[in-house]
Amino acid sequence: MGKTRQGLRLTIAGGGTGGHVLPALAVVDNLRQRDELADVLWIGSRSGVESHAAAEAGIPFVSVPTGKLRRYLSLRTLTDAARVPLGAIAARRALSRFEPDVVLSTGGFVSVPTVVAARGIAPVLTHEQTAVIGLANRINARFAAVLAISHDQTASEARQIHRNVVVTGNPIRIGLTNGSRERGMFRLGFDDALPVIYVTGGARGASPINHRIANLVPRILDHTQILHQTGPASANTDAKELEGLRDGLPETLRRRYQIVEFVREELPDVYAMAELVVGRAGAGTIAELAYVGKPAILIPLPGAGGDEQARNANVLGGAGGAVVIRQSDATPERLKHEILSLLGDPEGRARMAEAALKVARPDAASRLADELLALAHRGSVPSPR
Repeated sequence: MGKTRQGLRLTIAGGGTGGHVLPALAVVDNLRQRDELADVLWIGSRSGVESHAAAEAGIPFVSVPTGKLRRYLSLRTLTDAARVPLGAIAARRALSRFEPDVVLSTGGFVSVPTVVAARGIAPVLTHEQTAVIGLANRINARFAAVLAISHDQTASEARQIHRNVVVTGNPIRIGLTNGSRERGMFRLGFDDALPVIYVTGGARGASPINHRIANLVPRILDHTQILHQTGPASANTDAKELEGLRDGLPETLRRRYQIVEFVREELPDVYAMAELVVGRAGAGTIAELAYVGKPAILIPLPGAGGDEQARNANVLGGAGGAVVIRQSDATPERLKHEILSLLGDPEGRARMAEAALKVARPDAASRLADELLALAHRGSVPSPR
């Protein structure tokens, strides 16, 4: 296998959000399980979530200057753009010292300096998690040997900017289907006789969803139990406000409504016990819902770059695995109707679960790992166009 005979020397470039971090961690886990990884280095932003994630995974980390890429002109756009060359210089030093066989970029603006700096040092595979090619990956594609995408629906768009496009799926965390319904119900003190709804706005929460659920809670707890992930206090004050709402409920109903800022290692148990998920449509959420086969009501974040969350949601919604509602249409009354209709239709939920599973690509991490090994073996950087 040439340079990779003793294992792959891999550099990861990407971060900014969990959606860019978790796929990289899943690929590293896959390569480690296959005993194909000799060494790994993560290059990103000091202030990004990737530095903490790398430390938890035991991956050496190098921070470089980065700047947020925007589609509009502002003073911050100009000052941030000036940081990209500084980041590329710092990244090139780190790459030259580490001598990777290949670079895996999982996107986000923090990935751009490293991808640019890798030219002449190692070939790059850049991976797009969403159903839309983001601005960072449109830039990265100019320097990458391979553009990997998560959904068939993105292929036409991807092939307009790159000649070497592969559909791998979006890697998700290991063990997501190993949860225990019983353990989850016990942990939260829920009644086994009532269905559970999992409400999530992603890692930082979603106040518009939180506020709509707050309006609904007193009116649907006769029929269900809710685990509500609100996001951290650093992102919103919703958890504290919702706890006040819960404290005002009758004791019987109070036990049916649990509020958490984060869901971490207990996520497999949460998916195992939930009959229905209500949430945003980030790339990671879509991949997880498909993988575990969980019916959902999705309220895409309006105004996301390229309307990416709406297009993500339509991957599941178009397959019949989710009900997709625009935020402007997601009134408390509409949500109440949709939630109670689905809870009252177990056969319909089963059909949605089956449809979601057909969208899943459970071997996404393995596919990406195979592409990285093949690219390192070729050891060349072909022109993307």
